[in-house]
Amino acid sequence: MLLIIFHKHRFIVLRRIFLVMGLLYMMRSITFYVTALPIVSKTYYCSEKANHTTPLIITKRVLQLMSGFGLVINGKHTYCGDLIFSGHTVILVLCYLIIKEYSPKRCQPIHWLVGITSFVGVIMILVAHGHYTVDVIIAYWVTTRLWYIYHTMANNVQLKQYGPNNFLARLWWFPLFKYFEKNVGGVVPRQYDWPLPWPRRFLAKHPNRDS
Repeated sequence: MLLIIFHKHRFIVLRRIFLVMGLLYMMRSITFYVTALPIVSKTYYCSEKANHTTPLIITKRVLQLMSGFGLVINGKHTYCGDLIFSGHTVILVLCYLIIKEYSPKRCQPIHWLVGITSFVGVIMILVAHGHYTVDVIIAYWVTTRLWYIYHTMANNVQLKQYGPNNFLARLWWFPLFKYFEKNVGGVVPRQYDWPLPWPRRFLAKHPNRDS
């Protein structure tokens, strides 16, 4: 979060993160709707199946899930079936990709630390029987492919336009990508500044941090 706040082009970075996360969770909602797997752990509590659904019931369940931040340990996540693919793995991998892409290149120790932490987090998900291995593999593959494709397109002006040779323009989310990236000319530089108009001594812009 601090990285995004202090990034000079923080709103571009935020737009990209929100769009990528939105696409990932939209795809996830489709996959666990069409493929329901049995629960991973026998100790996992599942709420009773409702015989009917209403907007009120759906709203209550959504609020209950949100209040627990998607965690099982606090007893708020009591609904089963949302396994393929792992949303927790998506977040862990995405955090690493964001820090790797938008933090200074010279912060290699931090990149390694975040990468190792994310990897350990994924392993802990499997150890705790929170997901099947296939859930984690699919989540990693989908998240990294979408991130790499998005940023390849964002960093090349010719890939932002429709054309007979730009097959990436055939992606169903290309219109969204084109809209969010219309004012971005190319690679977003790794530059940082103080986000507030005070105190004055922080208003001086920092130099480019690509080195």
